[in-house]
Amino acid sequence: MLRFYFEILALGTAAIAADVATPAVTFNKDVLPVLQKNCQTCHRPGEIGPMALLTYEGTRPWAKAIKAAVLSKKMPPWFADPQYGHFSNDRSLSQADVNTLAVWADQGAPEGDAKDRPAPVKWMEGWNIPQPDLVVEMPTDVAVPAKGTVEYTYMIVPTGFTEDRWVQEMEVRPGNRAVVHHANVYIRRAGSPWLRKYPVGVPFVPDEQKFSSSAGAPLLDENVAGFTPGKQTVVLNSRQAKLIPAGSDIVFQMHYTSNGTAGMDRSKIGFVFAKQAPEKRVARILAANTTFTIPPGADDYRVDASTVLQTDTELVSLKPHMHLRGKWMEFRAVYPTGEKEILLRVPQYSFNWQLEFVLDRPKVLPKGTRLEVSAGFDNSPNNKFNPDPQKEVRWGDQSWEEMMIGYFEVGFNPKLDIPDMMGVGRKQFE
Repeated sequence: MLRFYFEILALGTAAIAADVATPAVTFNKDVLPVLQKNCQTCHRPGEIGPMALLTYEGTRPWAKAIKAAVLSKKMPPWFADPQYGHFSNDRSLSQADVNTLAVWADQGAPEGDAKDRPAPVKWMEGWNIPQPDLVVEMPTDVAVPAKGTVEYTYMIVPTGFTEDRWVQEMEVRPGNRAVVHHANVYIRRAGSPWLRKYPVGVPFVPDEQKFSSSAGAPLLDENVAGFTPGKQTVVLNSRQAKLIPAGSDIVFQMHYTSNGTAGMDRSKIGFVFAKQAPEKRVARILAANTTFTIPPGADDYRVDASTVLQTDTELVSLKPHMHLRGKWMEFRAVYPTGEKEILLRVPQYSFNWQLEFVLDRPKVLPKGTRLEVSAGFDNSPNNKFNPDPQKEVRWGDQSWEEMMIGYFEVGFNPKLDIPDMMGVGRKQFE
């Protein structure tokens, strides 16, 4: 009997010690600051997150699901190998934040004292950038069928710019997220022959698309912004801006997917103009491989691509792009000295979260730097997203086909144009 008494006493002492070792974690004091910093960008009304995590009432029912998501690192989505690079938009949680969310769920998700609650973040309704100086919206709706494959659809909208404009922030907003898989926005220069045979202000599918996913767009008709799952804004610092030349048109390239219900879309893009001419013009370049053939059943098929810079630049951001068989991607710089540096490694690529990785500070890339990209594809039955592991796979627009593109946003002398920076004849880009 005495032994039983001491066992009970020991258990009680351990329970008290555990309570002392694990202080109470509350929503208002501990959890809400983590959500504001890392989660509310997506988890608020009108954004991509399936539920809003702004209030205790809205978050409490999801406590256990939040714990599971952060312990598995499924959320927040962030795929960069922490050994390489430092990124300003890193939303990954520290271990302390993961522990906070997990303990909160384990303790029954208490609300806590209202006086501990931080002030709510003041989100701009309808935008993730400041109120745009200009919004360009598709003038007509695009009808998306309930079933079938929808080819990339285009719409041209004039800007009406009578002078060059420098843009510091941009955001593409889908009109109907249920049918918009992704969107690219191009700037067609005055006098460019690209897509001139097509009407302005109405949707069309160009004949040229069968030769190129960008319908033959020359590099001078820049891809300046886009929307993909997890990425929809361009935010540059005060030294940087993108150029929209006078007389340019906006070209929306829309990838719609049918979902069993017919829908309509009217997407738009917002621009925040720079207050002054920039020190660095920012433009997107790429290293791509369009000639690969992935064998049936291959579980880690490697594809490589590269490009060489012909002037001094600053690296601003990196973005991998593959489709459903994409497995991993690595970006490297090979400097003129022969030194190699891994800029970004994504060990587990996710087609569902196509993130852009923005450097915390621009990295100087001297003239002659070779930018290399390597990627792995899983065309085996072990890839649960694989549409058909028995099929040979090549480049193509649709998700069941593949792409291999490494995007680089670089800053350079604003007196130069993109062909000058790439060191090739201008005629190649007309």
